[in-house]
Amino acid sequence: MARGEVPGSGFGPISRRTLLWSAAAAGAVVGGTVLSARTGDPTITTLKRLAGFDNGPAKPGAVRIEKVRSRARNRVVDMVTMYPTPDPEPDLPVCLLLHGRFGSARLASFGKLPKVLSTLVHNELVPPFALVALDGGPNSYWHRYRPDDDPMEMLLEEFPEWMHERQLGDGNGTPFAITGVSMGGFGALVYARRRLEANNPLKAAAVVSPALMTSWNEMKTRNAFADQAAWSALDPLRHIDKLGKLPLGVWCGTEDRFITGTRQFIKAARPQVASTSPGGHNDIYYTHAAPEVVDFLGRYVP
Repeated sequence: MARGEVPGSGFGPISRRTLLWSAAAAGAVVGGTVLSARTGDPTITTLKRLAGFDNGPAKPGAVRIEKVRSRARNRVVDMVTMYPTPDPEPDLPVCLLLHGRFGSARLASFGKLPKVLSTLVHNELVPPFALVALDGGPNSYWHRYRPDDDPMEMLLEEFPEWMHERQLGDGNGTPFAITGVSMGGFGALVYARRRLEANNPLKAAAVVSPALMTSWNEMKTRNAFADQAAWSALDPLRHIDKLGKLPLGVWCGTEDRFITGTRQFIKAARPQVASTSPGGHNDIYYTHAAPEVVDFLGRYVP
C-alpha cells in the first residue's frame, strides 16, 4: 500500500464492462417510488445481504488521503479517494461524494459506503468506480458564500485537473456521477445543474436525505445564504427543469426533517429511482440506503 493510503474497502479488479454485471444490474423502477420490479438478479434483498459483508472482500482496498491547494477556496483542502480495489485500474471512473453540513472530506462517507462499493464490485454486481470527496466548507451549501471561497468552482474547474493528474475519471478527469447526503445532496443537485449548463451533463446523480427546505424562514436559520434571492437562485426545488433528463436517484427516511421538501422534489422531478421508507436523518437510514445508491450509480459507469 502506497504512502498516504489507509485501509479502506475493496477487492480484486474486474473488467469495467463486466457482462455479468450488465445482466445482473439491469432493472426498472415501478411508479417512481421504490427500487422494485427489477429484471434478473440481484434483488434489493440480495444487495443488502451482500452489503452486510457476509460475501465481502477478503483483502481491503485503499483510501487515499491527500492535501491539495484550491485556488477557488483559497486554502489547502483534504481530498479523499475511495477505491473499490487494492490495485485500481488506470482511468477508473469517478463519482464525486459531497459531505453534509459541518462535515468534511474525511467524514463524507455515509452508510459504510466504501465497504458497500467494494463488496458489490467484488461480487461483480457493479463495475468498479472510485468515490472522491473534498472539503467543501462546514456550512457552505456548496456555493460561493464569501468572495474568497467558492467550493462549486473548485468542483467544476479544479477537480477535473486533479483527477487528470492522477489518471482518474475520463480523459479530462471529469466525474461521471455525483452523490451526497444532506447539504451534500443539495450541492450535488446544484453541481448537476451547472454541468448541464456547461454542456457537459452528468450521467447520473444520487442524493440521500437532501437538505431541501420549503421556506426561506427555515433556510435563513442556516446562515448559508446572503438573502432569500441568493437562496432562490440556487434552490434545487425551484430549478428542477434545469436538471434536464439527468438520471436521478433520491432516498429519504420518512422521519427525516427534510422529507417534505424531498417529497416535493420527487413529485416534480420524477426521478428514475425514488425511495421514501422508515428512517431518520442518521447513519442507520444511510446504511439502509447505501447498497441501493451504489447499485444505481453502477448502472451508469461508462
